[in-house]
Amino acid sequence: MILEQHYLACLSQASYLIADEASKLAAVVDPRRDVGVYLDRARELGVEIRHVFLTHFHADFVSGHLELAEATGATIHIGERASAEFAFEPMRQGGSLELGDQVRLEFLETPGHTPESCSILVFDRASSEEVPHAVLTGDTLFIGDVGRPDLLASVGMTAEELAGLLYESTRTKLLPLPDETLVYPGHGAGSACGKNLSTDTVSTVGAQRGANYALQEMSRAEFVGLVTAAQPPAPAYFSYDAALNKKKRETLDRVLERGAVGLSLEECLKAQADGAQLLDARSPDTFAAGHLAGSINVGLDGRYATWAGTVLDLDRPIVVVAEEGRQEEAVLRLGRIGLDRVVGYLEGVERALKSADLVSFERVSAEELERRLGGDSAPAVLDVRQPGEREVNHIPGSVHIPLGELASRLDEVPTGAPLVVTCAGGYRSAIAVSLLERGGVRGASDLIGGMSAWEKAAAR
Repeated sequence: MILEQHYLACLSQASYLIADEASKLAAVVDPRRDVGVYLDRARELGVEIRHVFLTHFHADFVSGHLELAEATGATIHIGERASAEFAFEPMRQGGSLELGDQVRLEFLETPGHTPESCSILVFDRASSEEVPHAVLTGDTLFIGDVGRPDLLASVGMTAEELAGLLYESTRTKLLPLPDETLVYPGHGAGSACGKNLSTDTVSTVGAQRGANYALQEMSRAEFVGLVTAAQPPAPAYFSYDAALNKKKRETLDRVLERGAVGLSLEECLKAQADGAQLLDARSPDTFAAGHLAGSINVGLDGRYATWAGTVLDLDRPIVVVAEEGRQEEAVLRLGRIGLDRVVGYLEGVERALKSADLVSFERVSAEELERRLGGDSAPAVLDVRQPGEREVNHIPGSVHIPLGELASRLDEVPTGAPLVVTCAGGYRSAIAVSLLERGGVRGASDLIGGMSAWEKAAAR
């Protein structure tokens, strides 16, 4: 048996390739949208992808089920409670599928994160007919956590109702599995689909039985209260992607073909004047030194797709400004979360920007900020981290507005004094300054290195 995890770190997302080495039949579970990784691997292994499984309708990325079905003719499988615009075979509780003589997949309905959520038991029949080698849990069970039950992907049911289903799913379907069964989840640390995900991407049922806070002995009511409390805000694009994953939509290759168009500076500015968003994917330092007015900075070397999906208007066209050689990467990573309305990218970025009227902002060091805060004209400080981060530490007197809420709360931004924006490490603060500029707040700067630099300076 072949069972491979393919982990996409920028989205903290795990997918799986399963194959029977004798029959050469294969399946992919929860594929990302750029499916070349599975097609290439299948060719290397000499196997044929016949099936693609979705453990649920994902909210944090656009899955590649349509792309794989188009490329291979594979059958799509989703939980029985699902409804979609495309044809699929339902996974039913107790149902199974054979991949040749060695591999058997059995289906468990495990609603709670979403109503249609399923988990998949993987049996290596050469080792055991009775003990599952692994369980692919999707977003029902993570390493160290369970899937959050409050996402808008589950329209029509309350978080409490779904949490109750999650309690039953974990207690009656997953916890009875043998201790040695491997647990392969849909996400790892950094995903907003849970609140306490481990950096580990595989565990065992026994280890999770002992260490996972959500699997400890407690009443249903206690569980519901525990898993619905203190969930981080869901990125704005989550409900958009959950709906898109149910549709018969355009495949990624067509999206990338349309977005891979080099535009002159004049064409970019005209597109902006006509309503397009300028997404500057360069580093915060480079962006701060000079950028086109009204552009939004989300650097490629961070959680680019997640923050782009949070701060951009999902219904407006996008023009990308990226470093030479990284334009296609910038477009691809937007496509992974369904931001498909890219009309092109600025061609010859360095040369083009040299001839443009640029704006800039200051980035201040922790030492300089400390000096200014002790002076007569002390700046106001805006903290754009999440509430849980701010509880750990913050600059006294700072105003708190999480980055995902900033565009709708500009009237709460301090005025009348210079403004310095901080986050954890200096990535989100640059995004925030670009949002402030676009919203008409002028003269803001940000803290180089964020609160990490502030804490180090304070310790010296």
